[in-house]
Amino acid sequence: MEQGMQGKVVLVTGGAKRVGEAICRRLHAAGAQLAVHYRSSAQEALAMQKELNKLRPKSAAVFQADLLDLGALPQLVHKVIKKFGRLDALVNNASSFYATPLAEVDELQWHDLLGTNLRAPLFLAQAAAAELRRQHGCIVNIADIHAERPLRGHLLYSVAKAGLVALTRGLAQEMAPQVRVNAVAPGVIIWPEGEAWLDEEQRRKIVAHTLLKREGEPEDVARTVQFLLNDSPYITGQLIAVDGGRSINL
Repeated sequence: MEQGMQGKVVLVTGGAKRVGEAICRRLHAAGAQLAVHYRSSAQEALAMQKELNKLRPKSAAVFQADLLDLGALPQLVHKVIKKFGRLDALVNNASSFYATPLAEVDELQWHDLLGTNLRAPLFLAQAAAAELRRQHGCIVNIADIHAERPLRGHLLYSVAKAGLVALTRGLAQEMAPQVRVNAVAPGVIIWPEGEAWLDEEQRRKIVAHTLLKREGEPEDVARTVQFLLNDSPYITGQLIAVDGGRSINL
């Protein structure tokens, strides 16, 4: 792959698994140096670090942090800059997802879902702002098509992702002109872990509502993230749906 991001340092939260892993691998193949954040997926993060560094020595490092701990967020950014000497981009990918029907919503769920999906991206952007301005860098937030069309039974998750879209647009205003801020809204990419309601029949119905009549791949999201980081110098404050057309066909 063309080394279009050579020398750029990118911090990807939740980068050890699933869509985050695909983003990391895609950006690394494009020449970027990767700061891979993880919370509990140490085995996967370390395995990827070893593999990427074998391909290109000293090109990847892993950083553990609990994004619900506000004090850990400036430390995470500081550690990345100390390790690589700079930070060019932040990809807020880490996310919590589970059902929260209105009757069952409690404060712990609010703290977890809003904390991971909205509060952490805000305070990571704040912590990284000065360095991103210096490097004329950018931020990509991983939102969800249900930010604009709420997912029934997932009230807090939908609220959090709606907030993340608003945060994206607000940060684009606050951080201009030096820093671009955009978001990607995936649709059916990887089925959620541990969601019992997603039986085969329900999955078929969801896929049937996509215009392309198929599931997407993590690589589809990763390509869009790379485009927003590296190939779109005049795009900011935007939300790009990567959903096979599902969001316009619900």
